Amino acid sequence: MYELIQVSDSSYYIQSPAKIGLVKLNEKDVCLIDSGNDKDAGRKIRQILDANGWKLTAIYNTHSNADHIGGNKYLQGQTGCKIYAPGIDCDFTRHPILEPSFLYGGYPCKDLRHKFLLAQESDTEDLTKEVLPKGFEVISLPGHFFDMVGFRTPDNVVYLADCLSSRETLDKYQIGFIYDVAAYIKTLEIVKSLTAKMFVPSHAAATEDISELAQYNIDKVQEIAGKIIDLCKEPLCFEVILQRLFTDYALTMNFEQYVLVGSTVRSYLAWLKDTDKLNAVFENNMLLWVQK
Repeated sequence: MYELIQVSDSSYYIQSPAKIGLVKLNEKDVCLIDSGNDKDAGRKIRQILDANGWKLTAIYNTHSNADHIGGNKYLQGQTGCKIYAPGIDCDFTRHPILEPSFLYGGYPCKDLRHKFLLAQESDTEDLTKEVLPKGFEVISLPGHFFDMVGFRTPDNVVYLADCLSSRETLDKYQIGFIYDVAAYIKTLEIVKSLTAKMFVPSHAAATEDISELAQYNIDKVQEIAGKIIDLCKEPLCFEVILQRLFTDYALTMNFEQYVLVGSTVRSYLAWLKDTDKLNAVFENNMLLWVQK
């Protein structure tokens, strides 16, 4: 873990729970794509930088999930580097309490206020074309989170953030986190058509061809949507739908899984309602979901 792996002349990634991109800008200066999940990750990144005599100039966050911004504060404090994040995710990175609050739908209890969902605040600026290193391209990847992006480097390596998961992860956990299902599918259809020297997803193996894995992720979304529709042959409230999904997929409920999978299921329900697959009805002061 935290091994530095070179994938082209100037592009690398650091093997970690969420892969961290590292790109050499010249013989001395480097930038990071994301920063790992916590202060310890930041320390290990710093050790790699020091061992190679590199100076960190900037961190470009793909999005604001805690496992991608957790090393920001430590690394910024140690190096004085700039930090950039896209759109709404910039606000979440500045004010990380927004993530567990958004997921829970209110002020999060202590069980949700920990590093897995709540990173430390960092001094973050808006990601714009003007602040990118020369030759970098931003790739819009909405769906998993609000304004998530990926990056294409000058030597044609594409960092894909969390826009897809490995087969092993999907087969084990089944329901990957999604904020906007329609945008997520659209993003994956675009990703299927991309070409690059190497693709580096945060939660899947680096590969020269991403199309098959992108389709596998699309198929999983359609499978889950079909299962939700099937469950709603009778009117069901959200909690019962969530319980049956956990039971059918042999998942284990805890606070983290309740908010992550729960938020995702709410997104599925909204998408299925907007696409006329489900109706939402109020009966006895309860919101119920049912097939159209």
